[in-house]
Amino acid sequence: MKTTHKVLILAVVAAGLFALGRSSSGWGAADRKEAHDEQAQSQGVESEPSPWTCPMHPQIKLPDFGACPICGMDLVEMTGDGDGNPRQLVMSPAAKALARIATEPVRRKNVTRPVRMVGKIDYDETAIRTISAWVAGRIDRLYVDYTGVRVAEGDHLVWLYSPDLLTAQEELLSAKARLKATAGESSEFLASSNRAAYTSAREKLLLWGLTEGQVAEIEARGTASDRVMLTSPTTGVVIEKLLDEGAYVQTGTHIYKVADLSQLWLRLDAYEQDLTWLRYGQPVLVEVEALPGEPFEGSISYIDPFIHDHTRTAKVRVNVDNSDGRLKPGMFVRAVANARLGAGGAVLDRQLAGKWVSPMHPEIVKDGPGQCDVCGMDLVRAEDLGFVPDAPTSTERPLVVPSSAVLVTGKRAVVYVEVPGADEPTYEGREIVLGPRAGDEYLVLSGLLQGEQVVTHGAFRIDSSMQILAKPSMMSMKAEANRATGPAVTLFRTSLAPVLGAYLAAQQALADDNFESSKASLAALGPALADISAAGLDHELRMRWAEEARTLEAAHTSIMEASDIEALRLAFEPVSEAILSIVRTAGHASEVHLAEAYCPMAFNDAGASWLQAQGEIANPYFGASMLRCGELRDDFPSTGAAQESGPTFGAIEHEHASSNAAATQSREGTAKLSALGAVFDTYVQAQEELAADEAEKAHATLKSLLTQVMTATGDTGLSAAIVTRLHTMHAALLKLGTAASIEVDRSTFHALSNEVLAIEQEHGNPLARPLQVIHCPMAFDDTGASWLQAPGDIANPYFGASMLRCGAVTREVAGE
Repeated sequence: MKTTHKVLILAVVAAGLFALGRSSSGWGAADRKEAHDEQAQSQGVESEPSPWTCPMHPQIKLPDFGACPICGMDLVEMTGDGDGNPRQLVMSPAAKALARIATEPVRRKNVTRPVRMVGKIDYDETAIRTISAWVAGRIDRLYVDYTGVRVAEGDHLVWLYSPDLLTAQEELLSAKARLKATAGESSEFLASSNRAAYTSAREKLLLWGLTEGQVAEIEARGTASDRVMLTSPTTGVVIEKLLDEGAYVQTGTHIYKVADLSQLWLRLDAYEQDLTWLRYGQPVLVEVEALPGEPFEGSISYIDPFIHDHTRTAKVRVNVDNSDGRLKPGMFVRAVANARLGAGGAVLDRQLAGKWVSPMHPEIVKDGPGQCDVCGMDLVRAEDLGFVPDAPTSTERPLVVPSSAVLVTGKRAVVYVEVPGADEPTYEGREIVLGPRAGDEYLVLSGLLQGEQVVTHGAFRIDSSMQILAKPSMMSMKAEANRATGPAVTLFRTSLAPVLGAYLAAQQALADDNFESSKASLAALGPALADISAAGLDHELRMRWAEEARTLEAAHTSIMEASDIEALRLAFEPVSEAILSIVRTAGHASEVHLAEAYCPMAFNDAGASWLQAQGEIANPYFGASMLRCGELRDDFPSTGAAQESGPTFGAIEHEHASSNAAATQSREGTAKLSALGAVFDTYVQAQEELAADEAEKAHATLKSLLTQVMTATGDTGLSAAIVTRLHTMHAALLKLGTAASIEVDRSTFHALSNEVLAIEQEHGNPLARPLQVIHCPMAFDDTGASWLQAPGDIANPYFGASMLRCGAVTREVAGE
């Protein structure tokens, strides 16, 4: 019972506090309005009615303070001229001081970008020596019987028993005795023979690992021994002991490995995105984990020419001196290489310019020509080895802004710029393109001018105010420059055109309250989805499309079941969200300028967006009852040519497709070509024009071939291998410039010929007329090239009139 009373008391107290909070909130807002009016009167300014809006429903604009008619929240005052510019925010001086807004000018200066790497110390591979047996025998004693022992040149290593050495020593003593016995011999032939035998026997022992001193000792002793001492040929540390005492060895059997630790290598891991900032000879500051606070300096002497698959890094080698022995192989290190950046992020490190470098040992650098101190090879200019970056095309220093000024979200970057000359503090949001980050600064590639003041402190507060006022902010600002690009995206965008056309037709029909037309247009989405080409897209865009495709398929089921226009409008909303998501990421191929529109009152004030042609609002959720309800939030200009076939919005046609269709009709009569046949027909036309040296015509034909290839890619009857070759042709054609260059076009035609010939081998000739395969062995500096042409005289597209008949028919290809 007591518990029940407590609960009731708490409920009453909570209700009272809630009511008090609501009333105090209203009082506070009213007080703010009164304070605003009093301040205006004290300054002798007549208080003019200012519009008031709701932070949650910015479409509400009322002349007086009060509660939002939708959600009941207190209205906030809309002040300043910035309301006329959706990207600007006007603040009072007091609000600026309260938000602690600080700005700095955009500057031009060269900056340094630190490239951080980690790695470990390793042996110098060039200073490792293997101690091996130079003669067969048995190890009677190992003087160095564990690893880590430091040895000097000439130190004892192995006491070796070898019958072969005994025989060789006896040969030496015998040869020496004969030489001594015939010292006064008058026969020069006999004397020279004895000298040669003695020299040969002596050299044999030296080659078997004995020193000059050991050979001299054998001669002085006058007797042979079946055991010999093997000594170290170098100074260093024994890093491997490969055999034990009593082991038998053959010539070349490895016994020890000795490393000279006076010079060591640092093997650092550099991520592939950082390799562009690294150069041979670049200074590196190194800190060893075991020796904190004691930096070491070195320079890059080698960069791996390949990337490791699993780590996506390349090894960077730095040579360091270790004459004091403080560094040990295996120690972990951190390193920083500072790259000085110029305009556009170009590296300005040209300290090897004019130097001569050893191609086998890049650490050997000299001021002039000469030989490598290590291997004796001739030195080569650093520029010829690619060790010196190209001189920057511009001497202008890059634009930089403090990193605190940049608001980064995903692939987009936004800054707020102070508007000069405004009566009150005014800030404008601006999307910029960033270069690399250099410490506490970013390089700016576009979007800002030198001297403009950017907000470095308080930018998030400005952005939050922009979001509350439903103005473009870092989360909603346009980002056309960051949409996906590439050949695969172009194909995807083109194949999406029928889906987009059906959607736009349905949007207009819903705005016109036409149930039958809108349902028929939306029903066409289902078949069109099956023709979308997502091959070759990057993982992120492919996953995005897979998700949105599932949404469209589910909505298609609701569309087919809809019996009235309200049910159709309900199903239209998820379709709009899916289409908008894809267009924001990949753009669109329609020539119509599209826009995103938003109605906050749709679906009981929940709000909904849609895509429509730029212009007057045409609300598909209300139709004629509230046709103009809504606002345009974003626009999407065309990012590619639309596909000719399929239900496209506004009956869009392509100039290239039309001209090519006319050419095809004139060459094939009234027969309708298949998509692949059109590719072959246009290809043969380009071959004839290149052979005739008609540069302008050939270039135009190759440009029109792009449309034919794109259309053929959507043919579901082709194998995956042929579609892949069409993708390759598409990529080659995209590289064609706007101006005709017959040499470039001939090189492109060669790449196309390789794919066309491969398609013909698998699919056959899709044309009704026969063709010939011609090969010219002299094309492209005698590397040879083939092509397809109509039967008749050889017409070489790679030489034109200069060698028109160069080539031979290798194969006849029958028509369909």
